[in-house]
Amino acid sequence: MGKRLRYALLEHFAAPDDPYGCHLDLLLEDGNSCRSWRLEAIPRLNGPAVRATRIPPHRLVWLEREAAVVSGDRGWARRVVAGTMRSRLPADIDQPIQVELEGMAVIGLSEPVVLEITADRCSMSSPDERNAAQGT
Repeated sequence: MGKRLRYALLEHFAAPDDPYGCHLDLLLEDGNSCRSWRLEAIPRLNGPAVRATRIPPHRLVWLEREAAVVSGDRGWARRVVAGTMRSRLPADIDQPIQVELEGMAVIGLSEPVVLEITADRCSMSSPDERNAAQGT
């Protein structure tokens, strides 16, 4: 299968374009950078999807940092959770994403967690719940 790709969920504070003062950045490793989305909240497991806004790719270093100042006077960020993905991202960045995440136990979720991003929505489910919803 090869090297597992990584992910991270960061809290980003004091971004000048954030009217609420704090949001979440979801980063999924993709080659030499991370596909990235701004999330309004952490999706509840097996709950409703949350808004996900695609943002410019992030550098890989953000997958390793615990906390740091964001360049360009854009606030600071700290890691909420990080781990590895069991599956690969689709080659086309406009295709829906469905990957299994490992490492979510640190925020109280069972593992693995199925992360789905479709258009501007992000959701998380347990594999058992996802299979039940699909009738498998």
